[in-house]
Formats: sequence, structure tokens, C-alpha cells
Amino acid sequence: MNIDKYKVKIEDLKPKNVLNDIEFNTTKDISPIKDIIGQDRAVQAIKFGLKMNQKGYNIYVAGTSGVGRTSYTHALIKDHAKENPNKNLKDWVYVNNFKNSNEPTALCFDAGQGKVFKKDIEDIIDKLKDEIPKIFNSKEYEYHSRLLMSELESNVQKIIEELNEFARPKGFKFQVTERGLMSIPIKEDGTLMQEDELGSLTAVDVNKLREDGIKLNQESKDYIDKIKSCEDIYKNKTLELDKNVGRSLVGFYGQYLLNKYGNDEKAQKYINEICNDIVDNISKFKSTGEETQQNPMALLGIMPHKNDEKLFNKYKVNLFIDNSECNDCKIIIENNPTYYNLTGSIDYKNEIGALTTSFMEIKPGALHKANGGYLIINTKDLLSNPFSWDCLKRSLKTNKIAIESLNKQLGYLVTSTLKPEPIDLDVKVILVGDGYYYSLLYAYEEDFRNLFKIMADFDIEINKNKENIYKTVQLIANKCNEENLKQFDKSAVERLIEYSMRLSDNKDKLTAKFNKIVDIIYEAQAVSPDTNEYITKEDVQNAIDLKIYRSNKYEEKLNEMFEDGTLLIDIDGEKVGQINGLAVMGTGEYSFGKPSKITASTYKGRRGVINIEREIKQSGSIHDKGVLILSGYLGARYGKEKPLSITTSITFEQNYNGVDGDSASSTELYAIISSISDIPIKQHIAVTGSVSQKGEIQPIGGINQKIEGFFDVCKIKGFTGKQGIMMPIQNVKNLLLKDEIVQAAKEGKFNIYAISNIEEGLEILTGKSIDEIDKIVNETLEKYRKLDKEDEEKDDKKKL
Repeated sequence: MNIDKYKVKIEDLKPKNVLNDIEFNTTKDISPIKDIIGQDRAVQAIKFGLKMNQKGYNIYVAGTSGVGRTSYTHALIKDHAKENPNKNLKDWVYVNNFKNSNEPTALCFDAGQGKVFKKDIEDIIDKLKDEIPKIFNSKEYEYHSRLLMSELESNVQKIIEELNEFARPKGFKFQVTERGLMSIPIKEDGTLMQEDELGSLTAVDVNKLREDGIKLNQESKDYIDKIKSCEDIYKNKTLELDKNVGRSLVGFYGQYLLNKYGNDEKAQKYINEICNDIVDNISKFKSTGEETQQNPMALLGIMPHKNDEKLFNKYKVNLFIDNSECNDCKIIIENNPTYYNLTGSIDYKNEIGALTTSFMEIKPGALHKANGGYLIINTKDLLSNPFSWDCLKRSLKTNKIAIESLNKQLGYLVTSTLKPEPIDLDVKVILVGDGYYYSLLYAYEEDFRNLFKIMADFDIEINKNKENIYKTVQLIANKCNEENLKQFDKSAVERLIEYSMRLSDNKDKLTAKFNKIVDIIYEAQAVSPDTNEYITKEDVQNAIDLKIYRSNKYEEKLNEMFEDGTLLIDIDGEKVGQINGLAVMGTGEYSFGKPSKITASTYKGRRGVINIEREIKQSGSIHDKGVLILSGYLGARYGKEKPLSITTSITFEQNYNGVDGDSASSTELYAIISSISDIPIKQHIAVTGSVSQKGEIQPIGGINQKIEGFFDVCKIKGFTGKQGIMMPIQNVKNLLLKDEIVQAAKEGKFNIYAISNIEEGLEILTGKSIDEIDKIVNETLEKYRKLDKEDEEKDDKKKL
């Protein structure tokens, strides 16, 4: 029987030269490019999302890491911003709330004006600190102050005279001393009693004077109250005088600020409040720093106030967001989206063992920094940080950014803190993640559906057309020019394009994971001899080989075990119920193929197909499905009219790890049919491909690795000219085999067959037609049915 008709053509084992239509010698002849290659769907979605200014049209960028989703998105945003510049960027400042200092006020200015406002306020405060003491040292102020003092002294003197008239008959006189108003005993002639005279008095007389003095002080309370009342009146008049003097100066600067910033209602309100507060606290600006001079009215407690910088902190301005130097659009990439990194925080200072804070310690987060622009966040990082997603969606829903402490939520000790006024939010958020996180959020988070209405899906592969091939060459040229690397000659570029197709696992596609292409560009530079002017094909191949060598230790160990016979495999002859399957194994980035012996045993019974891997709980759900499909195929083909009446056990020999996937289901079916019919299978042909219940061979993944894995074992064991593999015909487009295998196929050492159904596979493996096989299988099954019937009759007789 001729099976050569199923052989894959040599020209289909590897793609043809794709650069024949592009004329160049090296990438030096190619104009560089920075455009996105082959991602039209994602680009269109991002551009559309950037145009939409309505609420909820934020963007989710989906795609595998390495396809350039973040860098491309960043580039698209910059291009969009150049065409549509945002002229509404705002500066934000936090200032003291004079009514409630725990709730600082947020003020908004046009870009660049926040810095100016801060400087104006601080300059005016500095000027007032300098000019107010000068006004209070002026002759005019001194004149009005002396008038008030004279008035106070006169009124106090009158009260003291009245008090002395009251005290004289009682033998005392009141006099102002360094210790204040004191009652002093007098002699009969009305003069004050001196200390030596007091010392000559008897103890009885001294006690009497003390008792009389105490009694007099109690009886003089009304006069003392009058003096205090005069002092209060003097203080109030002095304070009013100070306010009137300060009000004119403060009003001058206040009017300057109102003329400049008064168009904004909140700024106007703050300017009026700060002016009123300065006037109310004008005494804080009066200090000269000189020591208080003693004066007769020290009892009034009027002391000059020294300057203390802490007292003026409430007049400072916290320049929260400064866009004065923001010439381009604001694009913020937040790599660590913790709760506080997103919404800002309030810092604390340790002062003498106590934590203190103020509105000057309010720090912005990524949402504040990106306000008026664009914020890019990695979805996995966002969801990995507690409270971050809730914080982001709350801000987007309310269009406000609130700075709040997490102490209560986390159960920490709650300290007194600030509650800054939330600021308005105007930002386009771009979440970057894979399809899994998008599906998860879309399914379980209703707010996500409303807030992220645009999904831009980056593909992992692009069409291998002339345009994309040329752009890939331009990308290589751009990387060499940007980083001053050696240019690539045409053969090296050709090998890189082949490598790109291999990564996509399709002759008609190129990989979109350009980071892997860039890795080879760098590594080829490292292995290229210094004497080479350009990177050659050999350099690229050497870089690829070294990359594989760094990761293929496990593969080499398995090949050694095939060579020394530790792993049993037959690649010659024929055997019943035994076949070589192909599997893909991987260690991180590197994956490789490995042949595995699959055996089936059939005997009398009714259990059908027994999956040994499943019985020991090492079979995955997809493999279980594949085995059940085998039962469906066998039942439909051989058991429509009568039961099969057999038990078949199937297993992967020398496999001690889990098994999953259905790529070996056709292989297992061949082994079962061989076991039932006692028809031997050719051991020199390894098989891969899944099967449907109708017997159709379905495509599988990793075809190149599987072929190369079996080829390596045949190479170790020795070629006979008959060895080869059998694969689904749909996978021919995925063949990108090594030159060594292509050459072996040309020489007839290694054969590759492509089939579309089980019948063709059985023909190749057994050398028999499907009719012959069906006849033998049905005859065998009939024997099992008879045996089963005889057993039933025996059981019935025993029961009787």
C-alpha cells in the first residue's frame, strides 16, 4: 500500500525566503520606523477612546506582556495630545481653612498661576512682617498710643486717689510698685511707714497691721475692679487702634491680590479671610525682639510679642500641583499603584515625641499628577494592592479625588488628622493587562463595565504580509540606530523573520512579541566577532542556539535517558497495542517535544475504556474529555447494534507526572484499535493529533517541537529511513522546522505525513485498509460478545 501520498511536500516544511521582494543589503539602507506594526484593531480602539470625552470612556488595553502594549499606548497618547492639546491644565494649592484648620481648602488656578499665587502670598506676608513693626514704631502711632496710655494713667490715678481716701482712715495708702498695686501702712502724720519702723513694732502691732491690710484689700475690691475695667478698656482701644492701623496696610495688599485673583470666588474668599486673620492677629507682627522695658503700668500685662515662625505657618501656601513647566500632555505611568500612591497622603512629623501635621504636609498622588491628562496603570499591580481598585473607581465615579486615611479600615490606632477638601478630577485612565483580568472585572465588577467602556485588544501575532515584513525590518533598523548597534545584513534579517514566524507557530504570521525579537538583536550583538562589520545570519543563529542551550538541560537529560535505555521506546518494527505519542514539555520560556510510549490492553468485560491516568488522579479534565471521545467513537463505529462487551485500559508508560490536553487522543485510539484487533502498529512512526467523535483529526499545538523531539531520538538511536511522524493536515501551515530536519526529509531519512481522519492514520500505521481493519475488529468483538453471553448463561444456571 502506497502511503507516500500522505507525505508533506518538502517546500511546506519551512517557509520560503520572505525578503526576496525587498531590496537592501543591510539595515543601514532601511529608513527606521517607530510605528505600531499590525495592531490596527487595538490602535483604532485606543484612538476612539482618546477622542471620547464623556464620562466612562476610559480604556482597558488587553494583550500579552511583550507585545508593546504600554509603549505603544504611550506613543498613541502623545500623538493624540499633539493634535488635541489640552489647554485646561490646572494648578492646585492647599491653603489653611481659617474657620476649620482640620479641613484645608483647595484652590484652583490656570497652569503656572499656582506658583505665582504662592509667591505673592509669601512675599506679602514677608513684607507685612517687615512693614507692620515700622508702622507701630512711627510717631503717629506713638502719639495715638500715648493718648490712650495717658487716658488710662489718668483714669487709674483717679481711682487710686479715691482708693487712698478710703484707705487713709484705716492707716494705709496704695502705691504702684514693681510688684503691682500694694497697700502700705502710714504713720499718724500721713507719711509712709519705712521698713526700719516696721521692724521696731511689736508682734501684736504687726499682726494687727496684717489683719487690717487683709481686711482693707477685701474692702477695696470694688476699686481694684474699676482699675481692671480701665485696663480692659485700654486693651480694647489699643487693639482697635492696632487693627485700624494694620487694616489700611493689609487692605492695600489685599486689594492687590483681589485685583489679580478675585475672578475666582474661592480665591476671593480666601484672600478676604487671610486679610481678616492678619488684622485680627496684628499683634503677632508688632514684635521688635527687644526686651520689655519696665514701666509703671507693668501690672497691665502689656508685653511686646516676639516673632515666632510657627505662628505664621498658617499663612503659607502648599503648591500641591504645579503645571507651570508642563509643555506636553501629562502622561503618568504609576508602577506602584498603592492606595496612597494613587490618592495622595498626609505626612507626619515627630516633634518632641508627638506626631504633628499641617496642610503643608499634604502630598499628591498619581491621580493628582495626571489630572488633566492620562494615567496608565498595570491591572495586575492595581488589583494586587488592597483598596486601590475601590479608590480608583470611586474617584472616577465622583470625578473627585479625596485624600483619606486608611487607619480605620486597617484597624490601626486612629490619630487626629486632616481632611483636605477633595479636588475635581479630569483624567483618562488606561488600564493595561491581559484578557483574563478584563474578563474577571467585566464579569464581577459592574462599575468596571460603566467606567471602562473601551477595550483595546493587542494580538500576539500579526499577518505576514509585505507591509508588516518591511515594517519589521524597519523596526530592526530603528533599534540599531537608536542604540548605536551593529547593523544587520540581509541574511541576518531573514533569520530574524524566520525566528518571528517560529514564535508565532505559523508560516503565515509574525509574532507581535517584539521584545523577543529585540532580545535576539541584543544577544546577536554580544556573540558577533569584533571583526564583523555587520551582524550575519550565523550571529543570529548562534544567539538563538545559545538562548536554547541556557534552558535545555532537562531536554538533554531526557535524551540521555533515551540513549542509555532508561526511557523505553521502540522506533523500529511493529507491535500490538503500542504506539509512540508526542508531547510538549517546558521549562519556563523554553519548550521542547518528547516522544512517549502509549500502550493499550483489551480484555473481556463491560467497563469500556479505562483511563489509568485518571484512575490515579493524574489526568487533567481535557485529557479526560479526549478519552471519553474515544469511547464515543468506538461505540458509534462498532457498537451501534450490539454492546462492545470489552474493557480496554490505556496509559502513558513511564510517565509519573500529570497528563492533560487532548493532542494524544488520536494516538490513544490507534493503540486501542490495535489492541482490540491484534493488528500491529509501526513503531517507527510517532503520532500526534486530537480526534472528534466522528473520527476527524483535529489540529494541535507545538507541532514543531514535537517533530523535533522525535527526530532527536531517532538521531540518537540511528536512522533507518522509515522513521517519521504523523500529524493533522491542518498543522501543515504551522511547520517551521530546522534545516537539519528539512535536509533529512529531502534525503529520505525522515518522513512527515499529514492526515485528516482516523481511517488514513490506520492505513499508514498498519498498512491495511479501513475495511480490512473493521472486519477484524468486528470479528474480535463478536468473540467477546459470545464469551460474555456464555458467562451470563452460566450465572443464570447457578442462580437456578
